[in-house]
Amino acid sequence: MNGGISIPFLDLAVIILYLVGILLVGVWVARRQKMTSNSYFLAGRSLNWAVVGAALFASNISTIHLVGLAAAGYSDGMVQGNFEWMAAFLLIVLGLVFAPFYFKNKISTLPEFLERRYSGASRTFLAFLAIVGALFMHIGISLYAGAVVFENFFGIDKWYSIILISVITSIYTVMGGLKSVVVTETIQTIVLIGGASILAIIAVFALPDKGITTMAELKEALRPDQLVLLRSAESSPNLPWYSIILGYPVIGLWYWCADQTIVQRVLGAKTLRDAQIGPIFAGFIKILPVFIMVVPGILAYALFSDIIGDNANDTLPVLINQLLPTGLKGLLTAALLAALMSTIAAALNSSATLVSVDIVQRIRPKTPDHQLVRIGRWTAVIVMLLAIAWSPMIERFRSIFDAINTILSVLAPPIAVIFIWGVFWKRGTKQASLITIITGFIAGALVFLIDFPAFEGIFGEGVKPITDNLGIPYMMQGWWLFVILSTIYVIVSLLTPRPDPEKIKGLVFDKPIHVLTKGKITGFTDPRILSGILFVIMVILYFIFS
Repeated sequence: MNGGISIPFLDLAVIILYLVGILLVGVWVARRQKMTSNSYFLAGRSLNWAVVGAALFASNISTIHLVGLAAAGYSDGMVQGNFEWMAAFLLIVLGLVFAPFYFKNKISTLPEFLERRYSGASRTFLAFLAIVGALFMHIGISLYAGAVVFENFFGIDKWYSIILISVITSIYTVMGGLKSVVVTETIQTIVLIGGASILAIIAVFALPDKGITTMAELKEALRPDQLVLLRSAESSPNLPWYSIILGYPVIGLWYWCADQTIVQRVLGAKTLRDAQIGPIFAGFIKILPVFIMVVPGILAYALFSDIIGDNANDTLPVLINQLLPTGLKGLLTAALLAALMSTIAAALNSSATLVSVDIVQRIRPKTPDHQLVRIGRWTAVIVMLLAIAWSPMIERFRSIFDAINTILSVLAPPIAVIFIWGVFWKRGTKQASLITIITGFIAGALVFLIDFPAFEGIFGEGVKPITDNLGIPYMMQGWWLFVILSTIYVIVSLLTPRPDPEKIKGLVFDKPIHVLTKGKITGFTDPRILSGILFVIMVILYFIFS
C-alpha cells in the first residue's frame, strides 16, 4: 500500500494502553455485577438513554466505515454519506414506532417479538437469519477489514491481528455480557469520534498548503459533483437519488429496527423514555460520520490524489501517514480498534442471546438461569471461532463496503415487510409472515447469486445481469423486493384467518397516527419533540448538500 506506516514506540504505547484499558474496564464491569441471564443478555435493563445512544452508534460504526467511507469520499464523494444520514430517519422510526412495542412487552430478543405477533415458526426463522448475519457480516467481515488495515499500516500479519483482536474482545464480552459491551462501547464512541475528528480538522488546515483557501477553489480541485449528496443516474449510476430514497428505508428497517445486534441496546433500556430517546440521540451522533469520515476522503482527493492515484483504499492510510504526527497515529489506530471491537462485541453478545433465549430456552423452558448464561458464553466463543475461520474468505470480494450493502439490499426486504406491516396492520397473519420471510429469503439469495462477482463470467466479463442488463442498481433491487413481498404479505393475510385481537393486543398500533398523537407532550425532551428537531436538521443538511 502506498501509505504504509511503520510503528514508532509512542504509537505502539498508545495502542497497547488502549487495549489494556478497554480489557480492564470490561472485566471490572463484569466483576461488579451479579451474573444472571437478565444481566448478561440485557444488562439488567439498566441502560440510560445516553449509553443506549452511544452503544447504538458504536456497534454500527466499524473499521469498515472508517476505511470504506474515506475511500468512498475519495472516489465517489458525498453521495456515500447517504448511508450515514439516512440512518437518522430510521433511528427516529426505531425510537417512535418500534421501541415502545419492544419495551412495553419486555421482550429479550426480536425473534421473541415475532412469536408474540405471529408464531413460533417466524421466530425460529428470524433467529437463524440473525445468527448467520452476526457471524458472517458483523464479525467475520469486521475482523478481516481490521486485519487488513493493521497489516497495511504496521506490517502485522493478518492472522496475528485477527487472533489478538478476537481474544481481547471475547474476554470481556464472554465474561460481562451486555453491560460490559455497552460500557466499553461508550468509551469507544468517544475515542472513535475524537480520533476521526482530529484527522478531519488537520486535513482542513492542510488545504492552504495546496493553494486552496475558498470553497470555490476546493470545488475546482475536486471531481464534478463530489460535494453533492443526491445525484442523478447519469452522475451516479449505482446510487441515483431515487434508489437512496426508496431503497435505504428497506435496508434501514431491518438493520436499525429489527437486527438483534443493533436493537439489543434498546431492549436493555431502563425506562421507556430511555428506550425512545437513546435511538434519537444516536441519530444526532450519526450526523458526524459524513463530516469526520467521508469529508476527509474528499479532501484527500484535493490533497493527495497524486499519491493515492486510482487505489481509493489507500485513502485513510495516506491521510494518516501524511498528516498525523507520532502519537496521534496511535490515537487514530486506537479509534480503528474501537470501531472494530465494538462491532464484534455487539454481534457476539446478540448471538449468545439468540441461542440461549430463542433456541435453548424454547426447547428446554426449565433450563436453570446459570446454565443459560454458560450456554451464552460458549455460544460467543464458538461463533468467534467460526468467524475467525470465515474471515479470510472475505478477500474474495472486490469491495467489502459494497458487498455489505448489496447483501443487505437483497436480504433485508422480507424482514422489513413483516415488521413494518406487523405493527401498523392488525390484519397481518402468521401465515403471511412465514410465507413472506421464506419467499423473501429465497428470492433475495437468487438475486444476490445472479449478480455475484464469482458468476460474472457466465454472463460476460464484469457483467451483472440485474444491475447492468436490466439497469436495476442494488438499492432498487431491495425496493422492488420489498414491493413484491408486501403484495404477497397482504394477499396471504386476506386469504387466511384474521388474527385473534386479544393475542395481538399491545403489539399493533390502533391507528398509525398514534405514533405521534398518543399521550401528552411532556416537554422539550419528549421523544416526539426531539425527533422533530432531528428531522428538521436532517432536511436542512440535505437541502444544503443537494
